[in-house]
Amino acid sequence: MVREPVVSGQFYPANKQSLLATIEELAKEKPSKISAKGVILPHAGYMCSGKVAAETVSKVMARKHLVILGPNHHGTGADFALWPRGKWSTPLGMVDIDEQLAQKIIDKGDIITEDYLAHKFEHSIEVELPFLQYFFKDFKFVPIACSAASLSEYREVAEQLYEALKDIKEEVLMVASTDFTHYEPDETARTKDRRALESIIELDDEELIKRITKENITMCGFAAVAPLIHCVKKLGARKAQVALYQTSGDTVGDYSSVVGYGGIIIS
Repeated sequence: MVREPVVSGQFYPANKQSLLATIEELAKEKPSKISAKGVILPHAGYMCSGKVAAETVSKVMARKHLVILGPNHHGTGADFALWPRGKWSTPLGMVDIDEQLAQKIIDKGDIITEDYLAHKFEHSIEVELPFLQYFFKDFKFVPIACSAASLSEYREVAEQLYEALKDIKEEVLMVASTDFTHYEPDETARTKDRRALESIIELDDEELIKRITKENITMCGFAAVAPLIHCVKKLGARKAQVALYQTSGDTVGDYSSVVGYGGIIIS
């Protein structure tokens, strides 16, 4: 089964050459590479969040196997839905599902389940693929759409992933897709996002969920980020750093109502 793109031509160019030129322009620098266990990336239109995504991925050592967690904005399908077989298409070509790893994850627990419906119209994972194709070239991946749940459920997701990943000899990169505060004044968004980023940098999934709830931080992908944090810690991650943080105001010039975008590398 091939999943065709649903936001090509909206969030990013539908034409291959235009898309390549866009990414090239967004990541002009060629930094040294970090051997990462996890990455957090934004998923808005490339005009607004592309620079954050491009600069972050450009700093990460390429991997052949990825697990990409993204929020389920539409609320359809299973709560933690894994697309198990086939390919995903983008203007840059096909990306294979890592079917062997996908099956291993399914076999290791009950909370992550096979489901295609949750991915049918969801953009949060699709938008990351062209950046990964551009910088990583050849890789396979496992997409998992994540719905809002409890901390204990996020940790159950993390445990299922950990059990599948812990004995794999070849390094697997985990990616979580999220934007941060939505549609608040720039100063307010930065203050709230700083609080969320502090928890992520401390690799504290529990504190992140507490702050999001208590301080009304409208971070759409916390259901993807929390399991990633818990899992990569169990896999030996000890350090997180912000590669770049911006708001939409930095690119469109309107600071009255912005969305926050953060790129984080965990190693």
